[in-house]
Amino acid sequence: MKITRHGSAAWQGGIKDGKGTISAESGALNAYPYGFSSRFEGQKGSNPEELIGAAHAACFTMALSLMLTEAGLKPTQLDTAAAVTIEQVEGGFAITSSKLTLKAKIPGTDNAKFQEIAAKAKAGCPVSKLLKTEITLDATLLS
Repeated sequence: MKITRHGSAAWQGGIKDGKGTISAESGALNAYPYGFSSRFEGQKGSNPEELIGAAHAACFTMALSLMLTEAGLKPTQLDTAAAVTIEQVEGGFAITSSKLTLKAKIPGTDNAKFQEIAAKAKAGCPVSKLLKTEITLDATLLS
């Protein structure tokens, strides 16, 4: 199976005074604004790092659901957040980490099994494989 998805960006102007928009094939984003101020100064609009964070959280959570199902477990709730960090390094800027934080309700499992499966999902999800950065996971099994 091979699937290709599409996203796009448009930009007008210089780096600091310019403005851009991002769109996704699904329509989830349609000419949504982004720019220097939303990326580096906390202003309204999107940025590549939050989109990578959303993609990483979604991918990891789906991979975890698959692996739990394969282990005969059915989660009632999986909530994942991803904190993606960009910082200035020698030679420019780099994404230096993605920290996944998971809160999970999974009847019929213990913490050791949960941690084992969550670690496999972190390593195995396609977005984790794409990111060439430190990826950490803080996984909490709720009762």
